[in-house]
Amino acid sequence: MNLTTQTSNTSDVNEPTRWVNNFNITVATVNGSGSQTSNLTLMRALFKMGLPVSGKNIFPSNIQGQPTWYTIRINEAGYLARCETSEIVVAMNPATFTRDVEGLADGGVLFYDDSIRLPITRQDVHAYPMPVKQMVRETELPNNIRDYIANMVYVGIVAQVLGINMDQIYQALEFHFKGKQKPIDMNWGMVRKAYDWAESNLTKTDPYAVRSADKTAGFIMADGNTAAALGALYGGLQFAAWYPITPATSLAETLNEYVPVFRKDPVTGKNTCVVIQAEDELAAIGMVIGAGWSGLRSMTSTSGPGLSLMVEYVGLSYFAEVPVVIWDIQRIGPSTGLPTRTSQGDLRLAYTMGHGDARHVVLFPGSVTECFEFGWKAFDIAERLQTPVLVLSDLDFGMNQWMTKPFVYPDRPMDRGKVLWEDDLQKMSEKWGRYLDTDGDGIPYRTLPGNHLSSAAYFARGTGHDEYASYSEEPEVWEGNMLRLRRKLESNLAILPKPEITFAEGASIGIISYGSTTEAICEAIENLTYRGLKIDHLRMRSLPVAQEVKDFVHSHERNYVIELNRDGQLHQILQLEIPDCSMKLISLTHLDGMPLTAAWVESQVTTKES
Repeated sequence: MNLTTQTSNTSDVNEPTRWVNNFNITVATVNGSGSQTSNLTLMRALFKMGLPVSGKNIFPSNIQGQPTWYTIRINEAGYLARCETSEIVVAMNPATFTRDVEGLADGGVLFYDDSIRLPITRQDVHAYPMPVKQMVRETELPNNIRDYIANMVYVGIVAQVLGINMDQIYQALEFHFKGKQKPIDMNWGMVRKAYDWAESNLTKTDPYAVRSADKTAGFIMADGNTAAALGALYGGLQFAAWYPITPATSLAETLNEYVPVFRKDPVTGKNTCVVIQAEDELAAIGMVIGAGWSGLRSMTSTSGPGLSLMVEYVGLSYFAEVPVVIWDIQRIGPSTGLPTRTSQGDLRLAYTMGHGDARHVVLFPGSVTECFEFGWKAFDIAERLQTPVLVLSDLDFGMNQWMTKPFVYPDRPMDRGKVLWEDDLQKMSEKWGRYLDTDGDGIPYRTLPGNHLSSAAYFARGTGHDEYASYSEEPEVWEGNMLRLRRKLESNLAILPKPEITFAEGASIGIISYGSTTEAICEAIENLTYRGLKIDHLRMRSLPVAQEVKDFVHSHERNYVIELNRDGQLHQILQLEIPDCSMKLISLTHLDGMPLTAAWVESQVTTKES
């Protein structure tokens, strides 16, 4: 079955088709008008009705006054990537009204604020005027909250016309306002009034509707930044330093919110995790490296411009072998770029950060669930390898709402890596060297501050050093150290998350991807399969390149590498690391700052294969 085809509930071919539980809603408002509460209320009510939904906030970097859109995709089959068109538009912004109407799907639905005095240029749409200002005036609410409560008018009217359950609307408001009765009552009153008005004054002419299903049992709604923060806290985070930057800020804010809840010592009442807002990104990564050196599980979160500022410090962390975790919530660059648009453009920077020779562990969460999982797993990897670990998420994961499985508590003890305590040192007959590879895996043993033995002391150096941490400019010492650092990574790839591979019988072509593009690519592969094109899919979850990735590339005639940047950064890395198969790698890049769509993938692959 083609799961993206709209579902018809009509048994008589002469009756008009009804579209149930499978369409896209776009709400067009003015940034800063408080529409987020209304949009989340609609989405959560649909989710509570058992309908798979996703929400994406397309907002400007300007603080207030510019156009903003919120899209809600409803798909009973569970495909929730962004769509390029909307069947339903709620038009609340005169500045974008004409554009919003023109962008509607054929025969679509237009809900609009009736104070917008602009012509409706489409004859095929079903238009419902909404007396927003009149209804708000009738509430006699204070002027300072009227603009915010006005958005609840479209919640009530859309709910009545589409059949969204009002009990679920109320529950969504309770969730949003965390049970605070006064704002619940105020917003609910507006929703109820609008619903009743629509029931008395509108005649439904459109074919779109929702009905309850049972497709969301066992799922929750969450964003990736919240998941990452919780994963870090459950993974033993002890120190975080950060500087505000879109779209990473909410990750650190979530740490601040949950540290007093989950990380309070029951005896002393003190928090067992420190979160510091630094004066800039350089200070943040510097503090994090200091904490990592002293034995704390430490991390920072940032985005591309902040990551650029951290380059030199990350080189220090790599060479001095200090474990830290860096979350990069990618936005589109270079420079300031488009701060509120998504991208996968930081990959090359992250993989080789630092001057000289450096290669880093990079993790790619492919779902909100994996944002949680990699939140704790990144610490184990960083401490085992004694190296910085970069986790590449993006704005689409970080700030948008996704349906996801509940987060699972780590199923194994923390891996603190090779640490020598006092007893360990006292039992050793040979001299300990901080950078001495005694096991042949490239990973030395470390000591931590607080170890009172004099033999535990060493200099953590960013300059040349020998196996005992003594300064050295000897050529063979430098070369040996650098080769060991490379061997440390290459001989321990097994501890990194392996790629996920989906095979189709008889497929000779493959798609390689990572991160937030997964939903769109899986949907596209399903649709292309329905049309007779067999495709295998490999989702990378880490760098350096695993053997499974090399085998996948080797075993296919063509491999389409799909990513959100201009130059095909993952494609370039794969060409360098699998040079004998470079001709089998074909780059497909999406660059406009918007989340990927299945339609784009289908179009690109079909064109290449025709």
